[in-house]
Amino acid sequence: MPERKCLVCGEKLLGRIDQKYCSDHCRNAYNNLLNRDSKNLVRNINNKLRKNYRILDSFPLRDGKTKTTKMRLLDKGFDFEYITNLYTTKKGSTYYFVYDLGYLPLDNDYYMIVKRE
Repeated sequence: MPERKCLVCGEKLLGRIDQKYCSDHCRNAYNNLLNRDSKNLVRNINNKLRKNYRILDSFPLRDGKTKTTKMRLLDKGFDFEYITNLYTTKKGSTYYFVYDLGYLPLDNDYYMIVKRE
């Protein structure tokens, strides 16, 4: 029977015939390497969504809404590409949401920030 070795560190394996790793550490290291690219993509997107949420949340709301300019949002680092959902009203206005905080584009580069109850 050929000698079996750990897929990560190459140490000789003893025990079960279908064993691939010498320890939990090597098994975790192998799976982390396999999933690294997809997890980085998800992590980066979640970081951008969290940052957008913190920026929207930094504006004090009065009666669940407030107004600001596009430049203020951009100065704080807001990225308009990252939202979680859209809401279109019966009148045709489209709100862009990051979780429960959203914004509505108004005239002259103004935005109304709202909180969904």
